[in-house]
Amino acid sequence: MTRRSCAIYATGIVCAHLLIVGIALVVAQVFQTMIHSRLKKEITLTEKSQMFESWKNPPTPVYMEYYFFNVTNPKEFLEGKKASVKQVGPYTYREYRPRENVTFLENGTKAYALNPKSFVFVPEKSAGNPEVDVIWTVNIPYVAVMSELNSYSFFVRSMVSLYVSTLGIDVFMNRTVHEILWGFKDPLLSKIHKLKPDVDEYFGLMWKKNGTHEGEFVFHTGEQNYLDYGKIDTWNGLREMSWWSSNQSNMINGTDGAVFHPLINRNELLYIFAADLCRSIHLAYVEDVEVKGIQAYRFAPPNDVLMNPKENPTNAGFCVPAGECLGTGVLKVSVCREGAPIVVSFPHFYQADPVYINAIDGLSPNEEDHETYLDLEPTTGVPIRACKRAQLNIILKRIPGFPKTKLINETIFPIMFVNETATIDDDSASRMRTLLLIVTLVSNFPLLIVGLGIILLLVLVVLFCRNRQKKSEVKRIDFTEAFHSFTTAKDDTAYTQVSDKPDDLSEKPANQPMKNGSYIAMSPVEAQKC
Repeated sequence: MTRRSCAIYATGIVCAHLLIVGIALVVAQVFQTMIHSRLKKEITLTEKSQMFESWKNPPTPVYMEYYFFNVTNPKEFLEGKKASVKQVGPYTYREYRPRENVTFLENGTKAYALNPKSFVFVPEKSAGNPEVDVIWTVNIPYVAVMSELNSYSFFVRSMVSLYVSTLGIDVFMNRTVHEILWGFKDPLLSKIHKLKPDVDEYFGLMWKKNGTHEGEFVFHTGEQNYLDYGKIDTWNGLREMSWWSSNQSNMINGTDGAVFHPLINRNELLYIFAADLCRSIHLAYVEDVEVKGIQAYRFAPPNDVLMNPKENPTNAGFCVPAGECLGTGVLKVSVCREGAPIVVSFPHFYQADPVYINAIDGLSPNEEDHETYLDLEPTTGVPIRACKRAQLNIILKRIPGFPKTKLINETIFPIMFVNETATIDDDSASRMRTLLLIVTLVSNFPLLIVGLGIILLLVLVVLFCRNRQKKSEVKRIDFTEAFHSFTTAKDDTAYTQVSDKPDDLSEKPANQPMKNGSYIAMSPVEAQKC
């Protein structure tokens, strides 16, 4: 056996083994199962986990952008005309949210933590100075008091209205952005505080929220089931709320939005418990996106999250009292806002009933600026980019006994909205890309084996064809040499010319008979007679 033949046989054997092993590994998904099993064990809320430190002290910067609706015609609105607003902002704050007092419970399957949040103003990302900029907005304390007195007698409401008028308090107020956001001493609440000391005399949308937490959380670590990673077990000791009118609406579902389980697929719904919204919401897959070179799935709240119960009966539980429901796109949260007529929605009433949008001049909802979404890396479940957008509104309507409201049309009036944004930092993105490259290589290793087998198969075909071609050339050379030898011998042979005349009879023996024809002698050049 020649070297060429040995090489062909060896290549064929190796090629066959690579293809068989590679295809078997692809079909069995051995490496993919192995890497998924590894991810499920690594992505947990345990001190040894690589994810624990980033969960405890998130490296990704979070920014809170506050936008306010400045009322440009407060007097005309009180006279019964349509309100007109102008958006101002953003006023941007850097949010810091470390987890503190982390304690592991039940053999490490659960983790207790507090999540205090602090805010620092970022001038370079803001449109103005919140301590200087003054806006007209709804006097929320006054409207809340009027709403609370709605159940009292007409006489009591009238007396309160007269007293409030002497204090110079009106339905709209003129305050700086900083006061509205972080608090000021309200004259009406100060009077109430003297009668009821438990009522705070200060008011602000973020009053007492700088440096404080939203409650005590207990999370599942994912040790027992990777699908439970980061899910909330209890909030303030509760596994369900009691504000709403159905068990389903009172459920505390999902995570706090900071982490999600690994190996996310496009068909599942993700749940988030939003303490500021007093409820859980779900998000559905929208599209594939790319953030800093990382492929991600975008999830966003679908239209049915705040849909009218007539169109989505599962939302009937958010009507309190039962049966008293608002339209699509808005949610009344008075039950968890001390009875104040507060309503939440998406900014500019995005995805809401057009009746709310058309009631106010100056609103222009659009998906790009007002949609809430999460971009998640599906293998690890890590949020790569997030935009949480929510709008605060208040119900303004006529309340008998308060003459200043007698001409207004009932309106869900926008106060402000917040755009909470976070995008993975460059260092974390680089580490994530490296991790995903390793995961991809390991998961696709069987395909590399199959690919190598295919390459060797092509090499085998080339060697085989060249070997056959070589043999054909050898046979052709042998035939040519043989033919050449034959022609050479032919050239060295002489033929005697056929004579036209008979040989001289005198030279022949006397007894040899005469023959017809002539003799042809096939002899060398030096002719010899037969």
